[in-house]
Amino acid sequence: MTSIRFARPFAFIAIPFCLLALSCTSEDKSKEDTWSYHRADAASSNYAPIDQINTSNVDNLENAWTFEIKDMPKDARPGLSQCTPIIVDGTLYTVSAKGWLYALDAKTGEQIWSFDPFDGGEGGGTVRGVSYWESGDDNRIIFGSGDRLLAVDAQTGKLVGEFGDNGAVDLKIGLRDDPKDLFIALTTPGIVYQDLIIVGGRLQDLYGSPPGYIRAYDCRTGELVWTFHTIPLPGEPGYETWPKEAYKTAGGVNNWAGMSLDPERDMVFISLGSPSYDFYGADRLGENLYGNCVLALKASTGEYVWHYQTVHHDLWDYDLPAPPNLVTLNRDGKTIDAVAQITKQGFVFVLDRETGESLFPVEEQKVPPSYMPKEKAWPTQPFPQKPDPYSRQTFIEEDLANYGKESHDSLLKKFRSLRYEGMFTPPDLKGTFMFPGTRGGAQWGGAAFDKETSTLFIRSMDAAELITIVEEKTDVGENASLIEQGAALYGSYCASCHGPEKKGSDVYPSLVDIGSRLPKEVINDKIRNGVGMMPGYASIFDEAQQEAILAYLLELEEGSSAIANNTKTDNSSEETRYLNTTGYTTWMDSEGRPAVKPPWGALNALNLSTGEYEWQIPLGNYEELQEKGAPPTGQEGKSGPVVTAGGLIFISGSEDKQLRAIDKTTGKTLWQTTLPAMANATACTYEVDGKQFVAISVGGTEENPSGSVMAFALPKS
Repeated sequence: MTSIRFARPFAFIAIPFCLLALSCTSEDKSKEDTWSYHRADAASSNYAPIDQINTSNVDNLENAWTFEIKDMPKDARPGLSQCTPIIVDGTLYTVSAKGWLYALDAKTGEQIWSFDPFDGGEGGGTVRGVSYWESGDDNRIIFGSGDRLLAVDAQTGKLVGEFGDNGAVDLKIGLRDDPKDLFIALTTPGIVYQDLIIVGGRLQDLYGSPPGYIRAYDCRTGELVWTFHTIPLPGEPGYETWPKEAYKTAGGVNNWAGMSLDPERDMVFISLGSPSYDFYGADRLGENLYGNCVLALKASTGEYVWHYQTVHHDLWDYDLPAPPNLVTLNRDGKTIDAVAQITKQGFVFVLDRETGESLFPVEEQKVPPSYMPKEKAWPTQPFPQKPDPYSRQTFIEEDLANYGKESHDSLLKKFRSLRYEGMFTPPDLKGTFMFPGTRGGAQWGGAAFDKETSTLFIRSMDAAELITIVEEKTDVGENASLIEQGAALYGSYCASCHGPEKKGSDVYPSLVDIGSRLPKEVINDKIRNGVGMMPGYASIFDEAQQEAILAYLLELEEGSSAIANNTKTDNSSEETRYLNTTGYTTWMDSEGRPAVKPPWGALNALNLSTGEYEWQIPLGNYEELQEKGAPPTGQEGKSGPVVTAGGLIFISGSEDKQLRAIDKTTGKTLWQTTLPAMANATACTYEVDGKQFVAISVGGTEENPSGSVMAFALPKS
């Protein structure tokens, strides 16, 4: 396999955070004081054209107000909000970690109203933002709450009765399969074009997932206006890249990361994920359009315009993790409107906005074959020749971390036992080393585009993962107890997140003694319908399997033999299915330290006109793991940067809890502050009554699990 170039050496920098910025455009002077889109504007730029806070005075920044959220019980596990607020006419709209919608005075932080979409129920679920629509005096916040699309009056905080069914549209309806068995959640908000709200959705990354159709609904009525089939039907372009019957059974190819809009061209640009199942595709042999594509559609009708596929027949969960940035470049004295798409692999694809053609050379290079039964990996993958990758893509034994002989020997032994032939090494029964892994490279925080300098700022991670492929086991023998059956199901479907001993992690909660914290009925509902980062398993587990899982989690006494026997699944006439039991987590040594050498997180400044990096720096630091005289280690983080006309980048989102302001020209940290908890969200910046604020959603603490929204500003002069 052709070797891939390493990213450039790093200079020093700090940790990521996301900032809510205020967008103003010549077309919309009435909203000069607001960042009214999830990522600042329709182009998903994360750019704010305001400069009251700038490189000369940012060191004076102070906390202007803090809104303490109080919608979770005091003994709850601290929440971790991922929501970037929007600002419209001096009002800030955001969603808490529990999923409640809030309207705050953007100048003072005082609550105007709150809306509980669960009507007193437990709530929960990841929501990264909301959308705003208006027509005359009709102003609405449209957002996802689990599998529902809700419309709330922006003035009163009440559901808009004429939208859908009393304010709600059921997103399960229209995804091909029986709605009662489906899981879908709108974690990232849709985008508004005229009177349409265009949405994607998060699906299960499992067998039995529905297709991730793109749909547009009427903002007034909630009526479905158009649907684009991301797994094409017979006669539609791309159908020939799948098995003939795949449109009936294949799933995934969904937009969970967001989208961008060019209203003047009537075009919406969509980043799509991989087909399901993520790590084994014998049932979907072929190139699999529109999996892993940047997709351009006519926004008003859903009509196909162009696509660009970044991974063929994905076997690595290399979803496109963030919306495309709509950018303008200067090439050979010409101004070119383009689309810049960051990836988990560390590539940036720069595409002509009208045609989808790459503006830099891209080579199809040979990649390793699959040795899995009946699998056929696609023989080549696209490799941009420019820009260089922003994260490491190759790995040798010398790149393993060395915390001491015992740790290093253990890591080396494990690495040598795995299959590894580069970043497109297919999953294997032997075990596979992944670098980069399912979390990148880049993640959902996305990139920020500086419209003044044509510079793209990208947060990246270097986090190795292990793929452990096992044959799915739902039948553990006729004499197996109910708890033993539940343990087998847990090992196949749950252990990769919650751990083999149910202890969880910083992201995934511990399930040890869960019965003492939650009633059986609530646990049962979470398993069936999903919550937070967890998908629902209603289409995976039958009733008996559900009982088996509950028996294992709650350590219940044995059930009847009839229930136990019913739990068996007859796979004699079905294809063998394989599961990855160690996905989505960083490979660590026995002491919980990253298995690869730093840097583990970085911020990159890429000049898109030239394709060259201006600077690349570690972001964040583990002081206890930093070698004497070495650069900072960098830390993993998923939230994105925000860039301003004041010459600043605001970013947070790592374990060190820092919110930083960085000079966009040099990469030097000019200001930072320690937050009460990690801010795992992208920030925003906006102006109200001539005063600029930087606001961010902050996670919960033991004292206040609900978390807060914090705003920073310059002191009064």
